[in-house]
Amino acid sequence: MDQLVPIERIESKILLIRGQKVMLDRDLAELYGVTTGNLNKAVRRNIERFPEDFMFQLNKEEYDSLRFQFGILKRGEHSKYLPYAFTEQGVAMLSSVLNSKRAILVNIQIMRAFTKLREILSTHKELAHKLAEHERKI
Repeated sequence: MDQLVPIERIESKILLIRGQKVMLDRDLAELYGVTTGNLNKAVRRNIERFPEDFMFQLNKEEYDSLRFQFGILKRGEHSKYLPYAFTEQGVAMLSSVLNSKRAILVNIQIMRAFTKLREILSTHKELAHKLAEHERKI
């Protein structure tokens, strides 16, 4: 299948914040080919579709931590607003408010990336459990 966006690029945008795997509004906007402002406008117009477990706004400490860890903003660049983080369910809901062919196709790829990540984490847990059992036997 021809990929619009390489899966590795999507996977690199999935972050762990507040114990949840999320994607930031600016990264999603970039993947969907829209501005962050337009993405957030579409969300605000349909805010009832985005409860807190689908989307939340980062606090200043979380944002500063991300900027420090990943260099999100280059020196001299400032974001006027704290970014929004979308959980897997929130990303899925975005496809219903962004009505473009690209948004739908990219959304499918993002859902596959979340699923792949979940499978990898599950495999690692199983391996860790088997290793612990083996160590106990020894």
